[in-house]
Amino acid sequence: MIRTPRRRREEPLDHAELARLLPAPGDPELSSDRLNGLEEHLMTEIRNLTSDTAPDTSPHTASDTSPGASTGAPPVGAPARNRAPRPARRPVLVGVAAALVLAAAGVAGLAGSSGGSGRAVAPPAGAVPAPVVQVVRGSTAGLAGAVADISGAAARAELPEPGPGQFLYVRSEVSWLVSWEGADGKNRSYVDQIHPREVWMSPDGGKGWLMEPYKEAVDRDGITLDDPEGGGRTLNSPSYDYLRTLPTDPGLLLKKIYDETGGMGNGPDQQAFSTIGDLLREQVVPPKLAAGLYRAAARIPGVVLVDDSVDAAGRHGVAIARTDEADGARTEWIFDRETYTYLGERTVQTRDAEGIEAGTVRGRTAVTDRAVVDAVKQRPAGLGDAPPSA
Repeated sequence: MIRTPRRRREEPLDHAELARLLPAPGDPELSSDRLNGLEEHLMTEIRNLTSDTAPDTSPHTASDTSPGASTGAPPVGAPARNRAPRPARRPVLVGVAAALVLAAAGVAGLAGSSGGSGRAVAPPAGAVPAPVVQVVRGSTAGLAGAVADISGAAARAELPEPGPGQFLYVRSEVSWLVSWEGADGKNRSYVDQIHPREVWMSPDGGKGWLMEPYKEAVDRDGITLDDPEGGGRTLNSPSYDYLRTLPTDPGLLLKKIYDETGGMGNGPDQQAFSTIGDLLREQVVPPKLAAGLYRAAARIPGVVLVDDSVDAAGRHGVAIARTDEADGARTEWIFDRETYTYLGERTVQTRDAEGIEAGTVRGRTAVTDRAVVDAVKQRPAGLGDAPPSA
C-alpha cells in the first residue's frame, strides 16, 4: 500500500527567514501625502469590511411581467439569480486588513500610488459604497388603477401660480453613482452621500440659480443658471411657461414626446419614459399636465408597477417603473401610498452589467419642497434664506 509521507508541522518563520522571503524594503520615509493616501485606503477597507455585517432588510422578490421574463436570460426587473445572502465577514478581519496595508507600505509601497498605475488609492471624497437591495419585480397588474389614483391626485393639486418677477423653487435630497476604479484595477460601485440640492428658475427659464455645495463643481454660494437666450422651449430644456403650452391629453402628449425625441437615448420607449421623468424630477408642473404625463407614461411598453420603493429621504411608496434594456438600470418614480403625491425617484440595477452588481442602487432623489418665491436664493417660509453671494 502506498502511503503519503506524513508532513512535518511547519514551525513559524523567525524574523530572519521572513526578511529573506520579502522584497527588499525601499525608503522607509513616506511623504505626508503618501501617508494620508494610505490612511484613506485603510479606512475604505475597514468601511467595506464592516458594511457587510449590516442585516438585509430589503423586500423579497415578487412576480414580474416585464420584457424578458420568459427568456433564458434573467427577466428585466429581477436580479441575475436568486442568491443566498453573502455571509458577513468576521470583525477580526478588520485588523488583518490593517496589518496587510501597513505591511505593504513598509516593504514595497502600495500599487496605485502617484508613481504607479495612476489609479486612485481611495474613492472620491465624500463617496460611500453604493447600497445593494434585493430587486422587487414589477408587474402590469394594478398599474392602471395606480396610475388613475396618481393622476387624479396630481390634477387636484393646488400649486401657486408664479407671477411676474417670481421664481419656482425646488429642494431635493439627491445621491448618484460615482465611477471609481480601485488600485487593484477593479471597478467598485460608490455613490455620493445623500445631500441637498436647491434650484430657483424664472417661469420663462431665462434666470435661475443652483445650490449644491456638496459638489466640487458648484461654489458654496451656488452657480447661475441664467439663459441669455430667454430660457428653454423644448421637452429636453423646458421652462414653466413652455410646459403650460403642452397638451394635457395623454395620447397627444405621448405622440409629441415620441416625435421630438426620436433617435435619442436607448430606443424610443426608454427615451420617452426618461423625458417624462426629467420633467417631473425638478420642475413645478401644472396640475393638469402632470396628470396627463402620468397617463401617457402608463402607455409606454415595458412600464410596470413596483409595490415598494424607497426615496432618498427613506420614504416608502409605490412606483411606476421601467427598465432600460441596454444596461439593466430600472428607474422608479415613487409615490406616497395614501396621498399618491410624487415623492422622488430611485434607479436600481436589475442585472449584473458594466461592472455593477444586480441590486445596486445607482441613484436616489427625494423632493422635499416645491414653492413659488419672490427672488433667487429666497426660501419658502420656515426654511430660512440662502447665504448671500460672495
